[in-house]
Amino acid sequence: MSHRIAIMQPYLFPYIGYFQLMGCVDRFVVYDRIKYTKKGWINRNRLLGVDGGVYFSLPLKAASDSLDVVDRVVSDDFDPKSLINRFDAVYRRAPYYAETMELIRSVMLCKDRNLFGFLLEALLQTISHLKMDCSPLRSSEVERQSDELKGQDRVLNICKMLRATHYINPIGGVGLYGANAFESQGVGLYFLRSNLSAYPQFKLPFVPALSILDVLFFNGCEETLKMISEDYVLMSPSDASVGLSGGT
Repeated sequence: MSHRIAIMQPYLFPYIGYFQLMGCVDRFVVYDRIKYTKKGWINRNRLLGVDGGVYFSLPLKAASDSLDVVDRVVSDDFDPKSLINRFDAVYRRAPYYAETMELIRSVMLCKDRNLFGFLLEALLQTISHLKMDCSPLRSSEVERQSDELKGQDRVLNICKMLRATHYINPIGGVGLYGANAFESQGVGLYFLRSNLSAYPQFKLPFVPALSILDVLFFNGCEETLKMISEDYVLMSPSDASVGLSGGT
């Protein structure tokens, strides 16, 4: 019996491809013991703007760059109402405004000021809102602290721990993994390319890959779930390399 897994960093209300990855595997692992990166998507994402995507973020207390995500803390200056008001101002006329704002307000009431705790709660509430059948695992539930592996070796170790037969990664990571290394461990390697199909965003030019919240504001749960389950392609490493470079 096949056993497909995916492993991702935690992100703040990630884009639809994150949920497509989650929906096409049997076990979804979220790294908690991983270095926080300032320029990544861990505590920020994008909402709709007049001229494209506009960033929103979760401010953090100043701390060493060497700390893991699970050791970072949300700033005391974080004002949930201010972030709620930003979404309200942008999306108040969106067709699924009320139900999506209810999700946002519920997440913002989270009392956990640990960064990973907050992000996991936001993810779990979004999964529940969408009625997806998924229970993410923390990487620390799978790994031993003594493992101290990195990159591909760390992924392969988790695959071994979870007895994976297939590992699926977003297409952006095609250069990070070698099919031969996975095949030698009895694991098939595949990449997910999200189609990011256009949908109406008021009368503005379509901006793809915004936060899942944008998808929900304009499409609602039912249509968003359909996009999650259908609007992507799984590719072999060779096909993914061609696809990423713009080939057919």
